[in-house]
Amino acid sequence: MTIKLIAIDIDGTLLNENNELAPATIDAVKAAESQGIKVVLCSGRPLSGVAPYIKKLGISGDDQYAITYNGSVAQSVTGNILINHSLTFDDYIDLEAFSRKVGVNFQIETPDYIYTANKNISPYTIFESNLVTMLIRYREVSEMPRDVTISKAMYVAEAKDIDRIKPLIPQDFRDKYYVVQSTPFFIEVMNKAASKGNALRGLADKLGLTADNIMTLGDQGNDLTMIEYAGLGVAMGNAIDDVKQAADAVTLTNAEDGVAAAIRKYALK
Repeated sequence: MTIKLIAIDIDGTLLNENNELAPATIDAVKAAESQGIKVVLCSGRPLSGVAPYIKKLGISGDDQYAITYNGSVAQSVTGNILINHSLTFDDYIDLEAFSRKVGVNFQIETPDYIYTANKNISPYTIFESNLVTMLIRYREVSEMPRDVTISKAMYVAEAKDIDRIKPLIPQDFRDKYYVVQSTPFFIEVMNKAASKGNALRGLADKLGLTADNIMTLGDQGNDLTMIEYAGLGVAMGNAIDDVKQAADAVTLTNAEDGVAAAIRKYALK
């Protein structure tokens, strides 16, 4: 197996326990790049939330890529979109109504803004806004523009409420959309064709690569599809059990520079 592309989740994987890029991780990624291996950051964040780490890792040019919005979009790091799977305005109406039925906050992310119809904006929405460098727009449902491009929708609540509503999500939603819990505070809903695994497969096809050329690293449920797709799926030591069980290998935790350890062990010549 020759690794030609490494796909890396950001939060809980690339970043350490302090949400920082460790020097060992930067060095390992740059060593991979120097050997001609593409490094693709794969995140639930929009490109604006991925860009600071792309810059620190020295990744640049139209032939370098990122997967954003949990696989709704695959694009060059300069912003040229290769794959785009979005939700419709009708999807927004149905998904938002469910949030009111079960009593949790709801937001959508577009290429430019986070929109919420909740006057009492959740602290987790504010956290997400700061994390991804994207402004929040409060809009009543009746005020939402019908032509808005919706990259993903999110149910937002305390962990206990997320656990409460998970079994209440209708089966027709699960059949129609890609539904995944990305953190204890977020359940994300996307176009059925969107997932990190599907986006990575599409990107690999465009680059003339196969799954055997790809190593992936992740820790949460939204990483599961790319862990399963890759020829070498690597779970972080801090990953949830489902990811560890699906992975081909388990590396150290993000607090122990697990990404650097995996790159050096499995990818570098």
